[in-house]
Amino acid sequence: MFEQLGLIGCGLMGGSFALALKRAKLVKRVVGYSKSPSTTERARQLGVIDVAAPSALLAVSGADIVLLAVPVAASEATFKAIRHGISADTLVMDVGSTKGDVIEAARNGLQKQFASFVPAHPIAGKEVSGIEHAEASLFTGRQVVLTPVKTTLRSNVQRASQVWSGIGANVVTMTHEEHDAAFAAVSHLPHLLAFAYTNALIGQPQGDRFLSLAGPGFRDFSRIAASDPVMWRDVLLANREQVLQQSQAFRKALEDLETLMTAGDLQGLEQSIAAASKARAAWKPNSSTDALAQQDS
Repeated sequence: MFEQLGLIGCGLMGGSFALALKRAKLVKRVVGYSKSPSTTERARQLGVIDVAAPSALLAVSGADIVLLAVPVAASEATFKAIRHGISADTLVMDVGSTKGDVIEAARNGLQKQFASFVPAHPIAGKEVSGIEHAEASLFTGRQVVLTPVKTTLRSNVQRASQVWSGIGANVVTMTHEEHDAAFAAVSHLPHLLAFAYTNALIGQPQGDRFLSLAGPGFRDFSRIAASDPVMWRDVLLANREQVLQQSQAFRKALEDLETLMTAGDLQGLEQSIAAASKARAAWKPNSSTDALAQQDS
Protein backbone atom coordinates (compact mmCIF):
# COMPACT_ATOMS: atom_id res chain seq x y z
CA MET A 1 0.00 0.00 0.00
CA PHE A 2 1.09 3.55 -0.75
CA GLU A 3 0.90 6.23 1.90
CA GLN A 4 0.05 9.12 -0.42
CA LEU A 5 -0.85 9.66 -4.05
CA GLY A 6 0.13 13.03 -5.44
CA LEU A 7 -2.36 13.60 -8.26
CA ILE A 8 -1.61 16.31 -10.82
CA GLY A 9 -4.69 16.80 -12.96
CA CYS A 10 -8.05 16.03 -11.38
CA GLY A 11 -9.94 15.05 -14.51
CA LEU A 12 -11.46 11.84 -15.82
CA MET A 13 -8.22 9.85 -15.96
CA GLY A 14 -6.55 11.17 -12.83
CA GLY A 15 -9.76 11.04 -10.83
CA SER A 16 -10.50 7.50 -11.95
CA PHE A 17 -6.99 6.39 -11.00
CA ALA A 18 -7.42 7.88 -7.52
CA LEU A 19 -10.79 6.20 -7.06
CA ALA A 20 -9.41 2.89 -8.32
CA LEU A 21 -6.52 3.00 -5.85
CA LYS A 22 -8.92 3.80 -3.04
CA ARG A 23 -11.30 1.00 -3.97
CA ALA A 24 -8.42 -1.48 -4.11
CA LYS A 25 -7.11 -0.15 -0.77
CA LEU A 26 -3.76 0.62 -2.36
CA VAL A 27 -3.43 4.16 -1.01
CA LYS A 28 -4.16 5.84 2.32
CA ARG A 29 -4.44 9.46 1.20
CA VAL A 30 -4.83 11.36 -2.07
CA VAL A 31 -3.59 14.92 -2.43
CA GLY A 32 -4.66 16.55 -5.68
CA TYR A 33 -3.90 19.63 -7.74
CA SER A 34 -5.39 20.98 -10.94
CA LYS A 35 -4.67 24.18 -12.82
CA SER A 36 -8.25 25.25 -12.05
CA PRO A 37 -8.83 25.60 -8.28
CA SER A 38 -12.54 24.97 -8.80
CA THR A 39 -11.75 21.59 -10.38
CA THR A 40 -9.51 20.63 -7.48
CA GLU A 41 -12.18 21.66 -4.98
CA ARG A 42 -14.83 19.74 -6.88
CA ALA A 43 -12.63 16.65 -6.76
CA ARG A 44 -12.39 17.05 -3.00
CA GLN A 45 -16.14 17.50 -2.64
CA LEU A 46 -16.74 14.32 -4.62
CA GLY A 47 -14.34 12.38 -2.44
CA VAL A 48 -11.95 11.68 -5.29
CA ILE A 49 -9.13 13.42 -3.42
CA ASP A 50 -8.75 13.94 0.30
CA VAL A 51 -6.77 17.17 0.24
CA ALA A 52 -6.73 19.97 -2.35
CA ALA A 53 -3.20 21.30 -2.81
CA PRO A 54 -2.56 24.89 -3.94
CA SER A 55 0.34 23.86 -6.19
CA ALA A 56 1.69 20.85 -8.02
CA LEU A 57 4.78 20.83 -5.82
CA LEU A 58 2.75 20.69 -2.63
CA ALA A 59 0.59 17.92 -4.10
CA VAL A 60 3.62 15.65 -4.50
CA SER A 61 5.42 16.62 -1.31
CA GLY A 62 5.45 13.54 0.89
CA ALA A 63 3.90 11.35 -1.82
CA ASP A 64 5.35 7.93 -2.56
CA ILE A 65 3.35 7.64 -5.80
CA VAL A 66 2.67 10.47 -8.25
CA LEU A 67 0.44 10.52 -11.32
CA LEU A 68 0.51 13.23 -13.97
CA ALA A 69 -2.82 13.40 -15.77
CA VAL A 70 -2.24 16.57 -17.76
CA PRO A 71 -2.20 17.40 -21.49
CA VAL A 72 1.01 16.10 -23.06
CA ALA A 73 2.02 19.64 -24.02
CA ALA A 74 2.05 20.59 -20.33
CA SER A 75 4.26 17.66 -19.31
CA GLU A 76 7.66 19.34 -19.17
CA ALA A 77 6.45 22.36 -17.20
CA THR A 78 4.68 20.03 -14.77
CA PHE A 79 7.73 17.82 -14.30
CA LYS A 80 9.82 20.91 -13.58
CA ALA A 81 7.25 22.14 -11.08
CA ILE A 82 7.34 18.90 -9.05
CA ARG A 83 11.03 18.02 -9.42
CA HIS A 84 12.05 19.11 -5.93
CA GLY A 85 9.23 17.14 -4.34
CA ILE A 86 10.33 13.84 -5.90
CA SER A 87 12.63 11.52 -3.96
CA ALA A 88 14.53 8.43 -5.08
CA ASP A 89 11.74 6.30 -3.60
CA THR A 90 8.89 8.02 -5.44
CA LEU A 91 7.08 6.23 -8.25
CA VAL A 92 6.17 8.79 -10.92
CA MET A 93 3.87 7.97 -13.83
CA ASP A 94 1.84 9.75 -16.50
CA VAL A 95 -1.17 8.79 -18.63
CA GLY A 96 -0.23 10.44 -21.92
CA SER A 97 -1.16 8.85 -25.23
CA THR A 98 2.22 9.71 -26.78
CA LYS A 99 5.39 8.56 -25.10
CA GLY A 100 8.52 9.75 -26.89
CA ASP A 101 7.78 13.42 -26.23
CA VAL A 102 6.70 12.80 -22.65
CA ILE A 103 9.88 10.86 -21.92
CA GLU A 104 11.95 13.75 -23.23
CA ALA A 105 9.86 16.18 -21.18
CA ALA A 106 10.46 14.08 -18.07
CA ARG A 107 14.17 13.87 -18.78
CA ASN A 108 14.38 17.66 -19.02
CA GLY A 109 11.98 18.39 -16.20
CA LEU A 110 12.90 15.81 -13.58
CA GLN A 111 16.64 15.79 -14.34
CA LYS A 112 18.31 13.79 -11.54
CA GLN A 113 14.99 12.19 -10.59
CA PHE A 114 14.27 10.99 -14.13
CA ALA A 115 14.98 7.36 -13.21
CA SER A 116 11.90 7.41 -10.96
CA PHE A 117 9.60 8.00 -13.93
CA VAL A 118 7.73 5.10 -15.54
CA PRO A 119 5.88 6.26 -18.71
CA ALA A 120 2.37 4.80 -18.86
CA HIS A 121 -0.54 4.90 -21.28
CA PRO A 122 -3.82 3.45 -20.04
CA ILE A 123 -6.05 2.63 -23.00
CA ALA A 124 -9.24 3.73 -21.33
CA GLY A 125 -11.68 6.60 -21.44
CA LYS A 126 -15.21 7.78 -22.06
CA GLU A 127 -17.11 9.93 -24.48
CA VAL A 128 -17.23 12.59 -21.76
CA SER A 129 -14.47 14.17 -19.69
CA GLY A 130 -14.20 15.85 -16.33
CA ILE A 131 -13.96 14.85 -12.70
CA GLU A 132 -17.72 14.28 -12.45
CA HIS A 133 -17.35 11.29 -14.77
CA ALA A 134 -14.44 9.64 -12.95
CA GLU A 135 -15.10 6.08 -11.85
CA ALA A 136 -13.09 3.43 -10.05
CA SER A 137 -13.78 0.77 -12.68
CA LEU A 138 -12.49 2.78 -15.66
CA PHE A 139 -9.31 0.71 -15.98
CA THR A 140 -10.80 -2.68 -15.20
CA GLY A 141 -9.97 -5.09 -18.02
CA ARG A 142 -8.22 -2.36 -20.00
CA GLN A 143 -4.68 -2.43 -21.32
CA VAL A 144 -2.01 -0.18 -19.83
CA VAL A 145 1.18 0.21 -21.85
CA LEU A 146 4.41 0.90 -19.96
CA THR A 147 7.38 2.22 -21.93
CA PRO A 148 10.38 2.35 -19.56
CA VAL A 149 13.81 3.34 -20.85
CA LYS A 150 17.22 1.90 -19.95
CA THR A 151 17.73 4.28 -17.04
CA THR A 152 14.30 3.69 -15.49
CA LEU A 153 14.54 2.05 -12.08
CA ARG A 154 13.61 -1.62 -12.50
CA SER A 155 12.02 -1.55 -9.08
CA ASN A 156 9.70 1.23 -10.19
CA VAL A 157 8.75 -0.63 -13.36
CA GLN A 158 7.77 -3.57 -11.19
CA ARG A 159 5.81 -1.34 -8.82
CA ALA A 160 4.05 0.38 -11.71
CA SER A 161 3.03 -2.97 -13.15
CA GLN A 162 1.74 -4.10 -9.77
CA VAL A 163 -0.26 -0.91 -9.27
CA TRP A 164 -2.05 -1.10 -12.61
CA SER A 165 -2.62 -4.83 -12.22
CA GLY A 166 -3.92 -4.17 -8.73
CA ILE A 167 -6.71 -1.95 -10.07
CA GLY A 168 -7.71 -4.49 -12.69
CA ALA A 169 -5.72 -3.43 -15.77
CA ASN A 170 -3.74 -5.67 -18.12
CA VAL A 171 -0.15 -4.44 -18.35
CA VAL A 172 1.87 -4.49 -21.58
CA THR A 173 5.49 -3.31 -21.85
CA MET A 174 7.14 -2.04 -25.03
CA THR A 175 9.57 0.62 -26.20
CA HIS A 176 8.28 4.14 -26.68
CA GLU A 177 9.16 3.94 -30.38
CA GLU A 178 6.98 0.84 -30.78
CA HIS A 179 4.20 2.51 -28.84
CA ASP A 180 4.14 5.74 -30.82
CA ALA A 181 4.29 3.93 -34.16
CA ALA A 182 1.47 1.57 -33.21
CA PHE A 183 -0.86 4.23 -31.86
CA ALA A 184 -0.21 6.52 -34.81
CA ALA A 185 -1.63 3.71 -36.95
CA VAL A 186 -4.59 2.57 -34.87
CA SER A 187 -5.63 5.71 -32.98
CA HIS A 188 -4.02 8.96 -34.06
CA LEU A 189 -4.52 8.59 -37.84
CA PRO A 190 -8.19 7.55 -37.46
CA HIS A 191 -8.79 10.74 -35.49
CA LEU A 192 -7.02 12.82 -38.14
CA LEU A 193 -9.18 11.24 -40.85
CA ALA A 194 -12.37 11.75 -38.85
CA PHE A 195 -11.54 15.43 -38.34
CA ALA A 196 -10.72 15.91 -42.03
CA TYR A 197 -13.80 14.05 -43.24
CA THR A 198 -16.16 15.99 -40.99
CA ASN A 199 -14.61 19.32 -41.97
CA ALA A 200 -14.91 18.37 -45.66
CA LEU A 201 -18.56 17.50 -45.17
CA ILE A 202 -19.61 20.63 -43.30
CA GLY A 203 -17.55 22.79 -45.65
CA GLN A 204 -19.78 21.95 -48.61
CA PRO A 205 -22.73 24.19 -49.52
CA GLN A 206 -25.14 21.33 -48.90
CA GLY A 207 -23.32 20.04 -45.81
CA ASP A 208 -26.23 20.63 -43.44
CA ARG A 209 -28.59 18.86 -45.81
CA PHE A 210 -26.25 15.91 -46.10
CA LEU A 211 -25.95 15.70 -42.31
CA SER A 212 -29.73 15.58 -41.96
CA LEU A 213 -29.72 12.37 -44.00
CA ALA A 214 -26.81 10.73 -42.18
CA GLY A 215 -27.29 7.30 -40.60
CA PRO A 216 -25.27 4.60 -38.83
CA GLY A 217 -22.37 4.75 -41.28
CA PHE A 218 -21.78 8.42 -40.57
CA ARG A 219 -22.31 7.88 -36.85
CA ASP A 220 -19.73 5.08 -36.64
CA PHE A 221 -17.11 6.72 -38.83
CA SER A 222 -17.37 10.24 -37.42
CA ARG A 223 -17.81 9.48 -33.71
CA ILE A 224 -14.22 10.28 -32.78
CA ALA A 225 -14.41 13.65 -34.56
CA ALA A 226 -16.23 14.83 -31.42
CA SER A 227 -13.03 14.32 -29.38
CA ASP A 228 -11.48 17.05 -27.26
CA PRO A 229 -9.80 19.60 -29.60
CA VAL A 230 -6.99 20.66 -27.26
CA MET A 231 -6.06 17.12 -26.34
CA TRP A 232 -5.94 15.94 -29.95
CA ARG A 233 -4.12 19.04 -31.15
CA ASP A 234 -1.36 18.15 -28.70
CA VAL A 235 -1.37 14.43 -29.55
CA LEU A 236 -1.18 14.97 -33.31
CA LEU A 237 1.63 17.49 -33.01
CA ALA A 238 3.55 15.42 -30.46
CA ASN A 239 3.49 12.32 -32.66
CA ARG A 240 3.44 14.13 -36.00
CA GLU A 241 6.28 12.17 -37.62
CA GLN A 242 4.62 8.81 -37.11
CA VAL A 243 1.14 10.14 -37.91
CA LEU A 244 2.33 11.70 -41.16
CA GLN A 245 3.93 8.41 -42.19
CA GLN A 246 0.62 6.67 -41.62
CA SER A 247 -1.18 9.44 -43.48
CA GLN A 248 1.04 8.87 -46.51
CA ALA A 249 0.25 5.16 -46.44
CA PHE A 250 -3.44 6.00 -46.28
CA ARG A 251 -3.16 8.45 -49.20
CA LYS A 252 -1.57 5.72 -51.31
CA ALA A 253 -4.37 3.26 -50.47
CA LEU A 254 -7.02 5.90 -51.22
CA GLU A 255 -5.38 6.80 -54.52
CA ASP A 256 -5.33 3.12 -55.48
CA LEU A 257 -9.09 2.88 -54.89
CA GLU A 258 -9.71 6.10 -56.81
CA THR A 259 -7.69 4.75 -59.74
CA LEU A 260 -9.81 1.60 -59.82
CA MET A 261 -13.01 3.66 -59.71
CA THR A 262 -11.81 6.01 -62.46
CA ALA A 263 -10.97 3.04 -64.68
CA GLY A 264 -14.30 1.38 -63.95
CA ASP A 265 -12.38 -1.71 -62.84
CA LEU A 266 -15.16 -3.77 -61.22
CA GLN A 267 -13.02 -6.78 -60.43
CA GLY A 268 -10.10 -4.78 -59.05
CA LEU A 269 -12.38 -2.60 -56.93
CA GLU A 270 -14.24 -5.60 -55.56
CA GLN A 271 -10.98 -7.37 -54.71
CA SER A 272 -9.67 -4.34 -52.87
CA ILE A 273 -12.88 -3.94 -50.89
CA ALA A 274 -12.94 -7.68 -50.18
CA ALA A 275 -9.40 -7.56 -48.78
CA ALA A 276 -10.39 -4.78 -46.38
CA SER A 277 -13.63 -6.52 -45.48
CA LYS A 278 -11.87 -9.81 -44.74
CA ALA A 279 -9.23 -8.11 -42.58
CA ARG A 280 -11.84 -6.18 -40.61
CA ALA A 281 -14.04 -9.25 -40.13
CA ALA A 282 -11.09 -11.29 -38.84
CA TRP A 283 -10.03 -8.62 -36.35
CA LYS A 284 -10.91 -9.44 -32.76
CA PRO A 285 -11.01 -6.38 -30.48
CA ASN A 286 -9.48 -6.58 -27.05
CA SER A 287 -11.31 -5.16 -24.05
CA SER A 288 -9.62 -1.79 -24.37
CA THR A 289 -10.39 -1.12 -28.01
CA ASP A 290 -13.58 0.84 -27.45
CA ALA A 291 -11.67 3.20 -25.20
CA LEU A 292 -9.04 4.29 -27.72
CA ALA A 293 -11.08 7.22 -28.96
CA GLN A 294 -11.49 9.18 -25.78
CA GLN A 295 -8.37 8.52 -23.77
CA ASP A 296 -7.73 11.59 -21.64
CA SER A 297 -4.05 12.54 -21.69
